[in-house]
Amino acid sequence: MKTISIVTPCYNEEENVQELYNQVKEVFAKIPGYIYEHIFIDNASKDKTVEILKKIARDDRNVKIIVNSRNFGHIRSPYHALLQASGDAVILLVADLQDPPEMINSFIEKWENGYKVVLGVKTQSHESKAMFAIRKMYYNFINRVSEIELTKNNTGFGLYDKEIIRILKEIDDPYPYFRGLISDIGFESYKIEYVQPVRKRGITKNNFYTLYDIAMLGITNHSKIPLRLAAMLGFVLSALSLFVALGYLIAKLLFWNYFSLGTAPLIIGLFLFSSVQLFFIGILGEYIGSIHTQVLKRPLVVEKERINF
Repeated sequence: MKTISIVTPCYNEEENVQELYNQVKEVFAKIPGYIYEHIFIDNASKDKTVEILKKIARDDRNVKIIVNSRNFGHIRSPYHALLQASGDAVILLVADLQDPPEMINSFIEKWENGYKVVLGVKTQSHESKAMFAIRKMYYNFINRVSEIELTKNNTGFGLYDKEIIRILKEIDDPYPYFRGLISDIGFESYKIEYVQPVRKRGITKNNFYTLYDIAMLGITNHSKIPLRLAAMLGFVLSALSLFVALGYLIAKLLFWNYFSLGTAPLIIGLFLFSSVQLFFIGILGEYIGSIHTQVLKRPLVVEKERINF
């Protein structure tokens, strides 16, 4: 019998983990010929999430738990759990029930048809329309600047063959952009569309900083265009400044007594060039920060305890 690993990252999800466990168990009860393990990795929750998970694990040996020593963030923790999975295929499924567990059956079916990667792609979301539109704009932008084609509207929800997990273990990236790595590996993927339901319980743990972090990680890991754009824009603005200076000089020579330079163009020009410089210094800082993280080679997470492994 083949083994399917379900990996669920969680942080302060006491209202959802029991329901998610029940739904996943019901799904596999209806799929003959497979056994499964459900790995929950907890990012040092401050509520009763770990307590609830331990109670579930006492009654069901299929449930395995990793508890981190602290909150290592939404990028490192799920990736670490994926690498601990022992199944023939691994499905990443978040704890907030916005990834429908009933799609597990479809994922496995396409995997059995030969696809090593099967991805869930959101066509619509019952969450904020504004946020969905912003995400869509981001995916369009990153696909334009990226050196590889990334899957739009995929959060990582999907199935990955054990061969994919083996390759990920060899990459040894301390701060990985998981979605980008999957595209970078290059195996053909099958995409299953779905409508993302609204979160029923609890509040999202994402905020502006976490969303910005993953957005910049996707850009710095898969594109050099912002750096090259800085060089090209610097050249263009330098040429433009020279032409403007020559234009002012000619105008002054021709209309010496009537032409006044004024302070407005100077102030506007000063702020324009200063803001452009600061913007690209920030871009450069993002790339340096990414290099700094790679050089440190810190572990993805530090585990506090494991249960049922």
